[in-house]
Amino acid sequence: MTTVSQETLDQLLQSSTATLTSALKGHGLNNTFMHDVSPLKSGMRMAGRAFTLRYIPAREDLNKVPMDNLTDKQRVGIEQLQPGDVLVIDARGNTQAGTMGSILAERMHQLGTVGVVTDGAYRDSPAIAECGLAAYARGMNARTNKTVHYPSEIQVPIGCGEVAVFPGDIIVGDGEGVVVIPPHLAADVAIAAAEMERKEEFILERIRAGASLVGTYPPNEELMAEFRRREG
Repeated sequence: MTTVSQETLDQLLQSSTATLTSALKGHGLNNTFMHDVSPLKSGMRMAGRAFTLRYIPAREDLNKVPMDNLTDKQRVGIEQLQPGDVLVIDARGNTQAGTMGSILAERMHQLGTVGVVTDGAYRDSPAIAECGLAAYARGMNARTNKTVHYPSEIQVPIGCGEVAVFPGDIIVGDGEGVVVIPPHLAADVAIAAAEMERKEEFILERIRAGASLVGTYPPNEELMAEFRRREG
C-alpha cells in the first residue's frame, strides 16, 4: 500500500474539494466527490486514510444476537483505528437509522481518528458535531443502527456517496463535502491542486478588479504569462 506523507496530507488540506476534484479529473478520474454527504457543521476539515466499514440490510435473526464488542464488526473496526484514519461507512444511502452515536465517536476521537463519513445518518448528531471529529453524513436519525443496518465487513472496498472507497484511500473533507483520492496519486494531486488554487486566486483578483471573463476565465496566453512571472 502506498504511504502518503503527513506533508502531503497537510498540503491537501490547503485546497478545496472542488479544486481537488478538478486535479483528479486531470488524471482521468471523474467520480471522486461523494454525492449528498455533508459536514455536520461549518468549518470542518479533514485529510486521512480510509478505514472502511460495510453495512448490509438488517436481518432479525442476526440482530437478535447479544452485542459482543469482540465480534461486532463495527466495534472491532473502531478499536483497530489508528491515528490519522478516517472511518468511512457504507450505509447504502439509507438514512432510516443512525450508523453510529456519540459514545463511539468519542472513542474514535480518543484514538486519534481525524474523521468519520457515512452516506447514511448519525444518531446523537449534535454531540458528534462537537466531539472533535470532522463528521460527514447524508442525514440525522435518532434510531439505533441495527433497526436498519447490520455491520458486515471491515477493511474491504465499499461504496459511499456513490464513490468507490478502498482501504487506505485518502479522504479529504471541507465545508462542501468529501473527495476520495487514490493514495498513489495523492502527492501529484496535492501539488497540482495547490497550483490551481494560486491560479484561481490570480484570476479572481482580475475579476474583482472588473476584468471581463473574456481572456480572463479561462486565461489567455498573455494573462498566463503574467501569472508565471508572478510565480517566479
